Amino acid sequence: MSVTAPRVGVLALQGDFACHEAALAALGVTAVRATLPKDLNSIDALVMPGGESTTMLRLIEAMGIRGALERCVATKPVLATCAGLILLAREADGLPAPTLGVLDVRVVRNGYGRQIDSFTGALRVPAVGEDVSGVFIRAPRILGVGPAAEAVAWYGDEVVGVRQGRILGLCFHPELTRDRRLHRWFLTAIAGLAMPPAAEPKPRRHARTAATPSASKAAS
Repeated sequence: MSVTAPRVGVLALQGDFACHEAALAALGVTAVRATLPKDLNSIDALVMPGGESTTMLRLIEAMGIRGALERCVATKPVLATCAGLILLAREADGLPAPTLGVLDVRVVRNGYGRQIDSFTGALRVPAVGEDVSGVFIRAPRILGVGPAAEAVAWYGDEVVGVRQGRILGLCFHPELTRDRRLHRWFLTAIAGLAMPPAAEPKPRRHARTAATPSASKAAS
């Protein structure tokens, strides 16, 4: 019996929502861009992407989506990455409006430095296995995890991912790698969605002519 693809909303006001769409599509999920209140009504789960948290909050207010978003994150599974984590946090610094406050963590914005300090680090995420890479770009830092949430991912000794019921909040960007284990874990174990068979990647075609030295250098 075939499985109907889940409909997962991706908050698409600002940020790297297109990368999350591609990650969801690779898993056979129907990604729905959410920019208006009505877009949040018929989805099975929501992804809140990275981006600029102050801009996102201003756009949430300007688009009149805050009420619908508050209802959505209170009742549906949510994957929040980077700025998305900030918007869900119980406490965050320097924002133009209150956060949604549904995730029992205290965070500081740009806790790992500015854009120039971006890096990729090896993470420990016991739920999905070994060799998980985390991309940190102006990432928030988790300063405290309250009793309602549990740590699920670490960079060294630092907590970089938390779960609270059906909500998964990550400081880093799993959508910027080709590893889909975290998205799949969220969709299946946390959101409880039945997943269709993921599309198999098409084999690459090899060019018949060798690349020139200049082309090889440009592609490296």
